[in-house]
Amino acid sequence: MARSDLLVSLVKAGASGDKSTLMTTVEAIVAEERAKSHHVLADRLHRALQSVPVTASSELKRPNTGGRDFVIETEPRANLDSLLLTLPAEQLTRQLIQEQHRADLLRSQGMQPRHRVLLSGPPGNGKTSLAEAMAEAISVPLLTVRYDALVGSYLGETNARLGRLFEYARATPCVLFFDEFDALGKERGDVHETGEIKRVVSFLLMQIDQLPSYVVVVAATNHAELLDRAVWRRFQLRIDMPTPPESAVAVLVDRFFEAWAENPGMTAESVAKALGKTSFAEVFEFCQNIRRRHILSQGGETLKGVLAQELKLWKTRIKPETNGESIEATAPAARRGKSNQAENGRRRTDSA
Repeated sequence: MARSDLLVSLVKAGASGDKSTLMTTVEAIVAEERAKSHHVLADRLHRALQSVPVTASSELKRPNTGGRDFVIETEPRANLDSLLLTLPAEQLTRQLIQEQHRADLLRSQGMQPRHRVLLSGPPGNGKTSLAEAMAEAISVPLLTVRYDALVGSYLGETNARLGRLFEYARATPCVLFFDEFDALGKERGDVHETGEIKRVVSFLLMQIDQLPSYVVVVAATNHAELLDRAVWRRFQLRIDMPTPPESAVAVLVDRFFEAWAENPGMTAESVAKALGKTSFAEVFEFCQNIRRRHILSQGGETLKGVLAQELKLWKTRIKPETNGESIEATAPAARRGKSNQAENGRRRTDSA
């Protein structure tokens, strides 16, 4: 919420005697001043707020709107330096962090730090970890939205819960994380979607627009093509999180090798080549499983032997349809026909 809106809300609450709104507005101003490192003013406002008769709904804390029920609040632990990011992703993230740290300088020149980020890419490639690393670098809590509690089955229920969620988030600096954002931000032009979903998307975008710049909202999606077109312009930073190249997989594998006391008998590069195209999450689980097997063997198997066995098993795992030849071979003829049409189209485009 802009500073002018906070002041207007403060005056209205004071004039009407609305203590709940007064407390919420002052709390937001206190949080904003602390974000600017104006601790003296923030403390004075805090003390002034304590002079208001305290009731169950007017204690200095996040507003008691029920919004707490719609998030999982965690203390971030992931560190940005520990993540394997593409160069653009790292540069954009560090820009955001710098802007948040030096928000007072930007505000003194009439500017606001960027605070709306869209992460897009296949699952298992670090979107959640990056959101957590942002919160850790900015030194704020991570609020992960719970869709199971947020989405209601009755008309208008989801919007009401969204309102309480955003009111809760606005009260103090944080990173508000929407994983699987396409579950809410669906394309409104989809004829298969109901009017209720379209109203939810409109309300969601309005709430995102009104977030103060000390609340960093991070939305992650595996299906960017499903997002409403209006969603895209809401996000000042759009970061691609692609499937990692073989070199990045080798770096992750090498980190595990360095932590193991026994020689695995293979280089990280050769393991990465054997794993092929995969995600960071799958590589992490693969290396973890090798370590589990080696521990449980209690010296009965060498680390080299366990690694060799797991690589053989890796080749037999069930793959996504786009990667598995056996699945593709049993696909319906219609699917093969579409694939052939697409290939013919690409050939015509190339020849043109």
